[in-house]
Amino acid sequence: MELSDLPIRDDLQGKSPYGAPMIDVPVTLNVNENTHSVPAEVRASILEALSGALENINRYPDREFVALRLALADYVNDGAKGHSAPVTPESVWAANGSNEVLQHVLQAFGGPGRSVLGFPPTYSMHPIIAEATGTQWVTAARDADFEISPATAVAAVKEHQPDVVFLCSPNNPTGTGVSLETIEATYDASDAMVLVDEAYIEFAPDDHPSALRLLEGRPRLMISRTMSKAFAFAGARLGYLIADPAVNDALRLVRLPYHLSALTQAAATAALAHHSTMLATVEQIREQRDRLVTELTKMGYTVWPSLANFVLFGGVVDPHATFRGLLERGVLVRDVGIEHTLRVSAGTPEETSAFLEALSDVDALARLEK
Repeated sequence: MELSDLPIRDDLQGKSPYGAPMIDVPVTLNVNENTHSVPAEVRASILEALSGALENINRYPDREFVALRLALADYVNDGAKGHSAPVTPESVWAANGSNEVLQHVLQAFGGPGRSVLGFPPTYSMHPIIAEATGTQWVTAARDADFEISPATAVAAVKEHQPDVVFLCSPNNPTGTGVSLETIEATYDASDAMVLVDEAYIEFAPDDHPSALRLLEGRPRLMISRTMSKAFAFAGARLGYLIADPAVNDALRLVRLPYHLSALTQAAATAALAHHSTMLATVEQIREQRDRLVTELTKMGYTVWPSLANFVLFGGVVDPHATFRGLLERGVLVRDVGIEHTLRVSAGTPEETSAFLEALSDVDALARLEK
């Protein structure tokens, strides 16, 4: 039997699932993971917390994940890019990765007969989550160099009249940011719910403002984040949302009961207690990102400035051939489907060197074949 033989929903016919390659190679730089390991002292604290949680694993977990929400609020208030008012635990939501957070948002505010507006190229899961929730995915073009001006955002909102707007800042896969002026103009242009996806915000320069500065007095504004990237916690699956408490009440209507396991809550809460240690690698990753920008530019590629932990570079004559050539040399990057481009994550210094050496080798071979 084939998938097409099953009576799946009509709107899912012919669709493909999310499919970033999972290939065992020495240097994996394709899904923007933090390639630094969790420090030993933090692992010890997490193990202790997990041991404690296991004592009551026969019971359902705290449905309201109170301790975790308090820890997340403390972390955000302790230095996350500045904001106009302290974040309270009541303003925090969490789920199994930011993808589930986005799913909750569209289950509550999207759905059949409603639409969500995005600005591609952007995070590939945005349209997939829209499809999964029966929400119409509508798009608008970006400005030059993947920017979104206030005027462009407002025009798109007025044209499409969406129920939800997704803005990704820093944007995946381009690394570009969205200004507070654009976010504010988008919010003011309609009655839509506006979600700013800040999965990579910790990698942005210290003077790059978070949408948290706009949160007070804007009950339709939502900010999603994750512990997968800067926290090196991708395998734990913990994403969170910061919004008006009423928004979280709406999300309670659609979440599954006890959706966050006791083990997830314990591990994430323990990691957040060590957030300074967990984030110690952020500056190192920024350095490797900037090194990639510099070296790729020297090699003759077009490189877009990045506020995230990855770099999009253009001028790739045959992305598929270059991808295969790098893979043959033990380096996995990402073809994101933008013509003549590839995306590479910033890893350790050794991983960056391995990528640059492999790319130089592939380039030299391509010139010889010509």
